[in-house]
Amino acid sequence: MSSLRSQDEKESTLQITPQEVAETLAMVSQQNLDIRTITLGLSLRGCTHEDVTVCAQRCYDHLTVAAEQLVPTADQLAREYGIPIANKRIAVTPIAEVCAAAVSSDLTPVAQALDKAGAEVGVDFVGGFSALVHKGASAADNKLIASIPEALATTERVCSSVNVASTRAGINMDAVLQMAQTILACAQRTADREAIACAKLVVFANAVEDNPFMAGAFHGSGEAEAVVNVGVSGPGVVRAVLAEMPDDADLTQIAEAIKATTFKITRAGELIAREASRRLGVQMGILDLSLAPTPAAGDSVAQILEAIGVGTVGGPGTTAALALLNDAVKKGGVMASSSVGGLSGAFIPVSEDAGMIAAAEMGALTLEKLEAMTSVCSVGLDMIAIPGDVDAETIAGIIADEMAIGVINNKTTAVRLIPALGKQAGERLEFGGLLGSAPVMPVNRHAGRVFAHRGGRFPAPLNSLRN
Repeated sequence: MSSLRSQDEKESTLQITPQEVAETLAMVSQQNLDIRTITLGLSLRGCTHEDVTVCAQRCYDHLTVAAEQLVPTADQLAREYGIPIANKRIAVTPIAEVCAAAVSSDLTPVAQALDKAGAEVGVDFVGGFSALVHKGASAADNKLIASIPEALATTERVCSSVNVASTRAGINMDAVLQMAQTILACAQRTADREAIACAKLVVFANAVEDNPFMAGAFHGSGEAEAVVNVGVSGPGVVRAVLAEMPDDADLTQIAEAIKATTFKITRAGELIAREASRRLGVQMGILDLSLAPTPAAGDSVAQILEAIGVGTVGGPGTTAALALLNDAVKKGGVMASSSVGGLSGAFIPVSEDAGMIAAAEMGALTLEKLEAMTSVCSVGLDMIAIPGDVDAETIAGIIADEMAIGVINNKTTAVRLIPALGKQAGERLEFGGLLGSAPVMPVNRHAGRVFAHRGGRFPAPLNSLRN
């Protein structure tokens, strides 16, 4: 009885008023509010086998049964509540762990099985072709990393991530160079498709176990057998609110407006998350409130920063404005839900944000400025196209710099770079859909060749000693 009463008490705190319904409908119809993703996290630990073909079949069988109702349930919720659900996704146990017993050196068959299962149940992406190597790599980890180019080139939905750094462990510099080489191999393997494999690969510091967003989602070892995580997005809503504020509104008023708006967005996501959990019969995980932009007009984090008062994103004041935005988003979210998690905050993927694209093309937004912004945003250098002739040492340096920001500041950071083979700065890659188009950005070519090849482990910082 006590557990039932506790559940009733929880649900009583989510009384939706007619005013909130009207506000939500306006946010959906006029300001691009959506549930960006419902992501079903599934454990595949029971699928391990020394024969990679058997392991792949077990993974396929498990996903097609466990995720069978995900898409129908999400579609039904979207119809009932009138809130679009843009993507339905699956995140699985890091495949390097699932394939620890596999004899084969090629783990591509598992990625292909995940892709086939994803198509069978109708999801948009399957995340978790992943490895965690922040302190060192096992034989299975090395097999997985070596398999990434072929796996991502021969699948449509599968996404991959590798965690190479953490505040408690430092940075695995051998893995940093290995991932730089892997990114180039992915670009070469899919050169005829705008290097699309690179858009499905992310390198992390301090990766989280409950992230519902791609390409970095995986089902962590601390998670239940199956959980549903929901990612909410609403940059267009925040931008519309700030556009109505007078130029003489001070930054405290701006922060309060963002918090209040974020609270409303999170309430809508909380309702969908609870209902999805109940109908799927799995544990509710987290609600990730991340302002994730799209190429749609007005659905831009860059334009939020400009509404705060920055002339053009990338100009002086941009990092401060982004810090204010990120902090206010998190504060508004935690007021509305006790389950806020994942990467909640503001994303700055260049290719997916019309304002970021425009700023990059006019030269206001540079790679160096983006790196500074990642010290205060939710993730890192995301969906950035670079010239195709950039070498592995330069890419390794970019990754190492970003990992250092995450490690020293005890936050998640990431790198998703797309070497545009045959293209130079000023040209474009066209992906379409949510991935948008990426202007090729100039890169500082003075990395040298020694640093990336030193290897070893960048020691954990002093602030990691917290026991």
